[in-house]
Amino acid sequence: MSLPFGASIPFVHHLGFTLEKFEGGQSELRFAPRPEHMNSFEVTHGGAVMTLLDVVMATAARSIEPQQGVVTIEMKTTFMRPAKVAPGAQLVARGQLQHRTRSMAFTEGRVYDAEGQLCAMATGTFKYVKRLPVG
Repeated sequence: MSLPFGASIPFVHHLGFTLEKFEGGQSELRFAPRPEHMNSFEVTHGGAVMTLLDVVMATAARSIEPQQGVVTIEMKTTFMRPAKVAPGAQLVARGQLQHRTRSMAFTEGRVYDAEGQLCAMATGTFKYVKRLPVG
């Protein structure tokens, strides 16, 4: 069984993220928010956007050594504009591995709306860990 993220991640599956790029320290994810992912202002909830950033940075960290797992140590997020989406539209997240040591990864992620406007960005630190067996 092929797992697109290299592991079973039920929360990511529930949100419907798709992995579009996973190589060379870079990753790209797509997310089509549904009504239950909105806040009271009818824009994508900040927690959903932060989850998208967390996952895109983690996949960027893992993209150079896919058999490794990572866990989030620290994350800082900045929201620039609401992540508005029309029905059926997608947010695009791009992650980049900035620096790596033997046990740590330092990353950056950005989320864009369907018009290509930057909505949020984050930096994150991840610890490389041995992956649990898939099963």
